[in-house]
Amino acid sequence: MQYRNDKYGNKLSILGYGCMRFTTTSGKIDLDKAEKEIMEAYSKGVNYYDTAYIYPGSEAALGEILERNQIREKVNIATKLPHYLVKNYQNLEKFFQEELKRLRTDYVDYYLMHMLTDTKTWQRLIDLGILEWLEEKKKSGAIRQIGFSYHGNSDMFCQLLDVYDWDFCQIQYNYLDEHSQAGRKGLEYAHSKGIPVIIMEPLRGGRLANNLPKEALLAFEESKKEYSPAIWAFKWLWNQEGVTCVLSGMNSLEMVRENTMQASNSFVNELNEEDALIYKRVIEAINTSMKVGCTGCRYCMPCPKGVDIPGTFAAYNRSASDGRLKGFLEYFMCTALRKDASSASNCIECGKCEMHCPQHIEIRKQLKNAKKELEGPIYKIARTIVKWLKMY
Repeated sequence: MQYRNDKYGNKLSILGYGCMRFTTTSGKIDLDKAEKEIMEAYSKGVNYYDTAYIYPGSEAALGEILERNQIREKVNIATKLPHYLVKNYQNLEKFFQEELKRLRTDYVDYYLMHMLTDTKTWQRLIDLGILEWLEEKKKSGAIRQIGFSYHGNSDMFCQLLDVYDWDFCQIQYNYLDEHSQAGRKGLEYAHSKGIPVIIMEPLRGGRLANNLPKEALLAFEESKKEYSPAIWAFKWLWNQEGVTCVLSGMNSLEMVRENTMQASNSFVNELNEEDALIYKRVIEAINTSMKVGCTGCRYCMPCPKGVDIPGTFAAYNRSASDGRLKGFLEYFMCTALRKDASSASNCIECGKCEMHCPQHIEIRKQLKNAKKELEGPIYKIARTIVKWLKMY
């Protein structure tokens, strides 16, 4: 297993275990199966295990497995505060104590603000007293390091990096999302500040491992390298110095063994120009199903009405390539969960964006199409609920 350092010089395995996708049977986590998989990963050197308050049964399952095998002190637990459920100072302690109980521990190694959306949301938490609470927890050792996970555009991500002395952060990033979400810009800015970056969605919810276009599979095959599509995706990430740890929701022993084997033989700047051409061919093959030819360059931004244009088009394209549900979920997280919604419906058709688009995209027209696709009744109801919750 290869390791990279966190902010304080502690070694983290470059492969982390994402505990959101444990196998379930009749709605319950198959604990014995999950235990075999986690212990296999542990035996191969994986020392970072990521869970969250809202992952059904995940914290409790992880806590029991680590206690059963007496390895709590030998691994790092990362879990998350559901700040969107926090209404007052007392809630901070309530949720945290519940997580400690589930995890069967008295401290958390890496604690994240889950899906922190923008600086206004962070300010709301500050107003509730989170800075004092975090300081006390860090001083007592109950929380070792503090970070946040993020879905949204690179500009806001960079702003969030500057509002607190974060120990680490977590972003969605993969070779298809190089210039969307936080993107390479966000990754490199975090790295320049010395902030370790944990990667989620390295396979884009499995899209980069399964059901790739024939042209993409052919490109990988012609490379003569015996990597699975999933390993190609991991290699692209591990090749970058700014990437500290890549999470994988491993739910089979075969997956654990393949991923850990490659994580033992992957290095920064390992890929060459020929490999770069392979990724280019694969991306082009995937993009043939895209609805909008947006590259995420962000020349169209900022929008006077706050529309997240690249984020909207990324979700719109994802609905075409990965299915409407995944497109909807990405759109909802990137637009409706923010303090000030950045939905396509905010567009007033001023046309300012189109004046700067190097791809000459008919942005106003495509925003209308995206709105029709992504802002149906469910979106509107969910957005109304989010607005209501933010009032209390």
